[in-house]
Amino acid sequence: MENAALLTDLYQLTMLQTYFELGMEDTAVFEFFVRRLPPRRNFLVAAGLEQVLDYLETLHFSEQELSWLAGCGRFHPLFIDSLAGLRFTGQVDAMPEGTVFFPDEPILRVIAPLREAQLVETRLINLLQFQTLVASKAARVRQAAQDKLLVDFGLRRAHGAEAGLLSARASYLAGFDGTATVLAGMRWGVPLFGTMAHSFVQTHDDEVTAFAHFLRSQPTASTVLIDTYNTEAAARALVRPAGQLAPEGIAIQAVRLDSGDLGQHARQVRAILDHGALAAVKIFASGNLDEDAIAALLLAGAPIDGFGVGTRMNTSADQPYLDCAYKLQEYAGRPRRKRSEGKATGRDASRCCAAWMRQGTGG
Repeated sequence: MENAALLTDLYQLTMLQTYFELGMEDTAVFEFFVRRLPPRRNFLVAAGLEQVLDYLETLHFSEQELSWLAGCGRFHPLFIDSLAGLRFTGQVDAMPEGTVFFPDEPILRVIAPLREAQLVETRLINLLQFQTLVASKAARVRQAAQDKLLVDFGLRRAHGAEAGLLSARASYLAGFDGTATVLAGMRWGVPLFGTMAHSFVQTHDDEVTAFAHFLRSQPTASTVLIDTYNTEAAARALVRPAGQLAPEGIAIQAVRLDSGDLGQHARQVRAILDHGALAAVKIFASGNLDEDAIAALLLAGAPIDGFGVGTRMNTSADQPYLDCAYKLQEYAGRPRRKRSEGKATGRDASRCCAAWMRQGTGG
């Protein structure tokens, strides 16, 4: 993850300089919360705490960043010097990741000297909002899919590499079985799933040869893509290499459908496989899926055993942002409230979700 101290908004630094000049160093209490639920969301799922704690524990200004600040002409030398030793020394109260929550419940509370608590606002919102958004969408997909296999397929269309990687983590946290994103497997132990691309089939002169080559190369992860040309014809063609490879101990685990009427193709492919003595082969579907599409397929009785879900979940396409905020609740031992219309923070600052845990960071 990118944890540079300058990955923040300019106004954080301009405020910090003023605090420094005025000697404002008392303890501040900030809370991150969601003001209201998005449409078609009855709940949200907290996610992103691990990345927030990593950011806070490693927070510092590098020599390169300090040098750039000195040369940009906006900040005083004494203030820049004071940033050299800045570390996060406060405390964090937070809901455990995976906790279901509702509007106006503080998901995370920072208790720290004012400039530390202020500086981290932008990155904390960035990390918590995004993973919470994806985890909440993924939880809806899991509800729709019931006990079917669910795999995150969204890296290639995520809004940047970090978004794709964190989407894999957030969806797994919310109940997905795994991801196609390899780095998420290495970094967090998220189970990895994958099949083949249409280009693999296209590089061969015929599908039967492509299937046989792939199955021999990946005998323990044998899901083949059968909709490159004609889905039902490919399903029938698969019967022959399956029989040839059985004596070698290679069994096809699943076929993948990625285009067309997934429900209709699934029914036809299921019949073909069953007739060809391949009743144990499962059907896996992907292609522009979300909770609504999956629910409709299952309601119609489509014989699909698992789903790859990407773009619509990783971008939370129907609701791509949360109305969330990180607001000051207390400074120097006194409650502080924002009272503007529609954005007031008039709750009791001591209110705390019972599911919270306290976790210290820094010194």
